Amino acid sequence: MPEIDDATAERHREKMAKRKAVQDAEVAGKTVEKGLLLVHTGPGKGKSTAAFGLALRMLGHGRRVGVVQFIKGARDAGERRALAAFGDAVAWHTMGEGFTWETQDLRRDIAAAERAWAQAEALMADPSIALLLLDELNIALRYDYLELGRVLAALAARRPELHVVVTGRNAKADLLAAADLVTEFGQVRHPFAAGVKAQEGIEF
Repeated sequence: MPEIDDATAERHREKMAKRKAVQDAEVAGKTVEKGLLLVHTGPGKGKSTAAFGLALRMLGHGRRVGVVQFIKGARDAGERRALAAFGDAVAWHTMGEGFTWETQDLRRDIAAAERAWAQAEALMADPSIALLLLDELNIALRYDYLELGRVLAALAARRPELHVVVTGRNAKADLLAAADLVTEFGQVRHPFAAGVKAQEGIEF
């Protein structure tokens, strides 16, 4: 560690004090508290992973979480096992039957999406749920398994305090416009392109 003289230390202290004052003033100016609509989209890995991180954070505050998986089937996933440890604090519903190239049945995919959306609406109406994770809803909307306007209307009419996070690639422009927070997950490199298969604890 380099030796720091008193003058350098004092300049740093003054600089950080000014920065803190600006930051504190900005934070103090934010007074609105509301349920947020968050969208995780983009081609990169981590959209659902980040959403489950939010679920864990909410559980840490003693609040209930709802999860509805729209496309993913009943594959045994590490996040489901981990969140099962929270018991009734997590309402988990895997409603998909696998990606569309697996089912190859449009009517079946639409029916599964409808069942998942009905479950999502039930959880939106449950006052004990603080965070609702709609995993891969963007995929269901992309393939028109659900009518976008109907979904947007229900999200807009949800309980004022309910946070909702929607994941999946290719989020619709109107959903992005309605969201309070949008995170685009970019892809720089993925091991799958180098022949590495999906691995336990990383992809599932």
